[in-house]
Amino acid sequence: MESAGGDLQRLRQLNSLASLHALRGSPPLTLAELARRTGLSRASINEVIADLMGRGWVTEVPPAPGVMGRPARRYRFRSDAGYVLGLDIGVHKVLAAITDLNGEVIASGRTAVGAETPRQERLAAVDRAIAACLAMSNVPVADIWAVAAGTVGVVDRQGRVTTVYSIPDWAGVDLAGHLRKTFGQLVLVANDSKLAALAEQRRGEARDVRDLVYLHAGRRPGAALIVDGKLHLGFSGASGEVGLLEAVRWLHMAAHLERCPGFTGHPPDQIAGLVFEAARAGDPAALDAVGRYVADLAVGAAALILSLDPELVVLGGGFSRSGDVLLQPLRQALEPLCLRMPEIRLSTLGEDSVVLGAACLAIDHVNRLLLSADDPLLALSSPEGVR
Repeated sequence: MESAGGDLQRLRQLNSLASLHALRGSPPLTLAELARRTGLSRASINEVIADLMGRGWVTEVPPAPGVMGRPARRYRFRSDAGYVLGLDIGVHKVLAAITDLNGEVIASGRTAVGAETPRQERLAAVDRAIAACLAMSNVPVADIWAVAAGTVGVVDRQGRVTTVYSIPDWAGVDLAGHLRKTFGQLVLVANDSKLAALAEQRRGEARDVRDLVYLHAGRRPGAALIVDGKLHLGFSGASGEVGLLEAVRWLHMAAHLERCPGFTGHPPDQIAGLVFEAARAGDPAALDAVGRYVADLAVGAAALILSLDPELVVLGGGFSRSGDVLLQPLRQALEPLCLRMPEIRLSTLGEDSVVLGAACLAIDHVNRLLLSADDPLLALSSPEGVR
């Protein structure tokens, strides 16, 4: 970078960004190690680190106790220089989490809602979950550099929910607009399955996988795609919504479980777990119901697999907790439908997958701002610059 032409100020910014990227996610580095990783001279690294320390992005790490002599100075990225907020707005709960710039959770909050909760009450529940997070973390709103929310339903690129079946009055809600009243312009909104897929690719079973199909198995199924290492939204934000096709049968496949003989008297949100438990014990009616559910799930899954040819399929969602019952039948149902059968793994992130994926999306947005702003480091050092 030192030999590149162009404006001197921009060259300094590029050197600073290269140093930040070398430090993020790494153990503390010496100036010599930073110089090797960035290709910068020792003199340039000295100048860059002094500037980054002055801006609050980098700090010196004290030498380890008992080290003899004069140890080389080591430096680390200050992941607490700013924070992001992730949200998971579901049918029955709202989860919120504040993380540092490395994605480590600082505080979380949860608020219960129901399928019949009216829109304004659900938005109020979102606000309560956020307030609980902020209070627990002692992070002021001004230090939240980006917000990302995952929600049920199809979400357009403006952050508005366009289509949803599981919440009666949620379609049409301007979720991004609601959050901007508190946090300003740096707000992103996406479908919850998409953010769960992103979490799997960054922190879960699909870490560093370039091409991924994520399947949300539950009463409300869904799917998402990671293409060439990036979350794929599509032109309008509706990629992966194969379940909206009546022929795919995803809209009604939970009925196979809910109508299983011997279980119809239980609450609908409890039946699936009981059926899976009975199938685990070898109950013929439960095994048949699970087989029918999996057969329908495989139709849409095969369409996505044939379109993307992914390295991996991750099975997530509430039903993935019964993956020991679902995984083998799903493999058997998919194999005759696919040209090449990808590996299938179960999610290990549980119900935190969406809120963690939201935090990942918010951090990605901060990173893009770092790379594209006229003076990104200065911009992100003040709330006014973020907005």
